[in-house]
Amino acid sequence: MAQRERTLDLITIGRSSIDLYGQQVGGRLEDMGGFAKYVGGSPTNTAIGAARLGLKTGLITRVGGDHMGRFIREELVRDGVDVRGVKTDAERLTALVILGLRDPDTFPLIFYRENCADMALDESDIDPTFVSAAAAVLVNGTHLSKPNVFAASMRAIDIAKGAGRKVVFDVDYRPVLWGLESRDMGENRFVANEQVTLQLQQVLPKCDLIVGTAEEIHILGGTIDTIAALRAIRSKSAALIILKLGAEGCAAFEGAIPGAVEETLIVAGFPVEVFNVLGAGDAFMAGFLRGWLRGESVERCCTLGNASGAIVVSRHGCAPAMPTWEEMEYFLAMKARPRRLREDRQLAHLHWVGCRRGVYDELTVLATDHRTQFEDLAQKLGASDARIAQFKLLALRAADRLAKGDKRFGVLLDGRHGMRALEAAADLPYWIGRPIELPQSCPLEFDTGHADVASELAQWPLNHVVKVLFLYHPDDPADLRERQERQALRLFDACRATGHELLVEIIASKNGAVDSKTAARAIQRFYDIGVYPDWWKLEPAADSESWANIERAILKNDPHCRGVVLLGLSIPHDQLVQSFGPAARANIVKGFAVGRTIFSAAAERWLKGEIDDEAAIAALANNLAGLVEAWRAAKKAHTR
Repeated sequence: MAQRERTLDLITIGRSSIDLYGQQVGGRLEDMGGFAKYVGGSPTNTAIGAARLGLKTGLITRVGGDHMGRFIREELVRDGVDVRGVKTDAERLTALVILGLRDPDTFPLIFYRENCADMALDESDIDPTFVSAAAAVLVNGTHLSKPNVFAASMRAIDIAKGAGRKVVFDVDYRPVLWGLESRDMGENRFVANEQVTLQLQQVLPKCDLIVGTAEEIHILGGTIDTIAALRAIRSKSAALIILKLGAEGCAAFEGAIPGAVEETLIVAGFPVEVFNVLGAGDAFMAGFLRGWLRGESVERCCTLGNASGAIVVSRHGCAPAMPTWEEMEYFLAMKARPRRLREDRQLAHLHWVGCRRGVYDELTVLATDHRTQFEDLAQKLGASDARIAQFKLLALRAADRLAKGDKRFGVLLDGRHGMRALEAAADLPYWIGRPIELPQSCPLEFDTGHADVASELAQWPLNHVVKVLFLYHPDDPADLRERQERQALRLFDACRATGHELLVEIIASKNGAVDSKTAARAIQRFYDIGVYPDWWKLEPAADSESWANIERAILKNDPHCRGVVLLGLSIPHDQLVQSFGPAARANIVKGFAVGRTIFSAAAERWLKGEIDDEAAIAALANNLAGLVEAWRAAKKAHTR
């Protein structure tokens, strides 16, 4: 097959599961009180890890026709993994693993894998065209443990070899998955067994790369003498063998096996504190393959593998902990690495921005997150709070009618009166923002039922972007400014801890005079205290100099910021449209999040009973359409 037909670098085959990670660290699994849900399964982790490092990857597996199977598929797509080989099994549930972090050496695991979807993979799931599209195919030891998955793996290997592709073998030995351990001993990595050795060795003659820990090399070679095991493997395969040495790094064996491990190429690891070893091997494989599939030296490949593994052992989770290429470059260039690597704020920030959901070149948002404004209007007109909630559902329907599934649209909705609309928005593809501030509070207070804002955010779906409004001026009195900044830092840390994006809205004009530098100064102050919002929401500015200053401030501090959306401040439609011109000249401005300019008249007429639901929806959609058209025209004029 010609080289040009290779559209993928790597296809991995095998396990795909949900990992439920205990969120409490340092205790028994019995004492865990909460769990984080992640994608798991060794080949799935590696496919995601390699994709984040820049390889074009695909996966062959089965998931259940259930919520968790859909979650895995969606996460793979977000990370750019080709899912043509991910089959939905309507008869079986998605595999599950429950994991805990007890201490640096103890990581309890419970595998729920009886009759699960990924272990039902068979030869019919192997598409020769798909397999041949990759430069290499990776199989793992777990998928040699049952006849059907063994047959599927061997078929993929034969297709790959027939097409002149490489075959990678991740030994991936879990005795419990071979029925050699009790079910509560999933963490045990080694039980000698002759039948397992014979089964694993059947793939050796066709391998180009073999990767394993010492325990895995022992089971593959059939002896606990490492050199003897390596020689047994070499007698059946000419493949490059990589022996993972944990914190010490790895050893590479390209030809004849020497008399001692120390006599071959050993590439040192990176000294970091081990927080979680689970997933480190999958990360190593992803890093190694990034180099190996691009023709780099074995030593360089080992360095990339060691670095990727070091980053992941410092984090919670497997697949979500996998680094991006930008993180890798930053890590390798660090002159002084903290031993507690997860405390490096820049590395954490690069991971955050590299793994966010979606890309937004434009964002136009219908904002109906207002609370006091609706309450005041309803009270004036004698309407109930229930009517406010109904109107917010109409607003969502209006946005959907205009957007027709276009992901460039969004909604801002509150949990007080807009909860039913937030729930309905869950099934739509739009950007969702949700306010956290107590309306009109200055200094800022959080509108929560908890003293700790993170406890509130922990109850929010992860696709809800946390929106916070600061009535903030850089020349505010020092005590007011400091109180607000403390709240901003608390909220930023809470968002990162719970996995929510953050939109910071700043209205400076209510606290003092505003000039062309005011907004940029406020933005710089937030960055100075360590707050890096994903989004900014800012007042319209009539002059291009203001927007140039804003753009410089953001890009200087965080070139990964998603951008700025304009707020409306209830100004008339024509005046708001006029403000689009100067804003559109700044590339950092992506659109708007406007409310009262769009909904005020329609809301009052509907609450009075002067118009029905359909008329209200039509009015809202029409008003939103006018602003969207005006914004796009302003952007188009700027880009000519």
